[in-house]
Amino acid sequence: MNRAPIPIAPFARAAATPPSFTAVFAAAPHRLMFFAGASAVLLSMLWWTLALAAGTFGWSAWPQAPIPAIWAHAMLAQYGMLGPFIFGFLLTVFPRWTGQSDLKRRAYVPVFAGVFGGTLLALPGLLDLRPLLVLGFALMLGGWIYGGARLFGVLRAARSRDRWAWSIMAALALGALGLALFLAFLLGAPPALAIAAIRLGTLGFLLPVYFSVIHRMLPFFSANVIPGYRTVRPTWSLPLLWVLLLAHLGFGFASLPMWRALIDALLALFFLGHWIAWQPWKARRPGLLAVLYLAFAWLPLAFVLFALGGLRGEGAYGALDMAALHALTVGFFGSMLVAMVTRVTHGHSGRPLAMGAVPWFTFLAVQAVALARVIDALAGGGALAYTLTAAAWVAAFLPWALRSAWIYLSPRRDGRPG
Repeated sequence: MNRAPIPIAPFARAAATPPSFTAVFAAAPHRLMFFAGASAVLLSMLWWTLALAAGTFGWSAWPQAPIPAIWAHAMLAQYGMLGPFIFGFLLTVFPRWTGQSDLKRRAYVPVFAGVFGGTLLALPGLLDLRPLLVLGFALMLGGWIYGGARLFGVLRAARSRDRWAWSIMAALALGALGLALFLAFLLGAPPALAIAAIRLGTLGFLLPVYFSVIHRMLPFFSANVIPGYRTVRPTWSLPLLWVLLLAHLGFGFASLPMWRALIDALLALFFLGHWIAWQPWKARRPGLLAVLYLAFAWLPLAFVLFALGGLRGEGAYGALDMAALHALTVGFFGSMLVAMVTRVTHGHSGRPLAMGAVPWFTFLAVQAVALARVIDALAGGGALAYTLTAAAWVAAFLPWALRSAWIYLSPRRDGRPG
């Protein structure tokens, strides 16, 4: 006897249909923005390595950047490479910190298009194509302002004031100012604006964002896994940090190295005091927590070196200052990037909260690169050493960036949305 076919419910048919590439890639802000950051880590540092190699080995055919290459490197590393990671994190956590719904795609897709699109335009602009460079930084600034406005809207709608989020918001505003100053320089303003933009990126944007996130999240992560952990998050930390960083910037702009050395010594004590208060000796396991403490240890070391450079009356490119700068940027920013982004990536893709072989390789390799760069700066190493450490950065990040990009392009392992 023939039986009538059993109808398939519409929802069952839909459940069997795999999500489209666009639906997966744009499912959450961290996917788009972390993909942009992972791509920029490789692309911007590959350009810098080749630019250094061209000077080291005399490649006369290599197109020269229309601006000082080291300025372009500093801007792209801070704003084009680390900026997307920061926006991806903030566009994800700001609504959760303030008890609101996740942001819709219209809130974060334009940020991806602006910041990452600007980076993709700026990089070929460094091959002696100045109009592309200008357009790239203009697009990056537009995406930055749009993202900052959406995050500001989240904070305005919050029922209570979140001091960490507002500290980060202030840093984002200084980042926008830095991009605007650099764009003005590209359009013909004095070179001093480019130097100001670079310094604002390091100490007005990146460091306050990093520390504000760590101040909130590191004790929280530790308390979740360490029995008897004592949570320490002083209310005076963020205001004091801002006072000290603004003083550092002010004395630096005024060329007062001795006064800046005093501030840097206080910053070294400030960061060391927090590191000790957070009890790193209790955080040897799990590895995903231990790496956060190991990365943070670069921060007081960097400001000890800054203070010593100021006491010697060094300028911005003295041996101690360059060693300090790379301890801060490669050692602290680079290490903490791997540690924090790995945690967020695993947690938001349905993977175990563990380091794994690839993140461990990259984290340990970054420690070696940072140490080599600091020693090289102190020893007065030449162009070849600088080129080799830049190439080592690319090699260190390559497996981590490729693995991370694959995760952002793939559905969650646990089948959940996001």
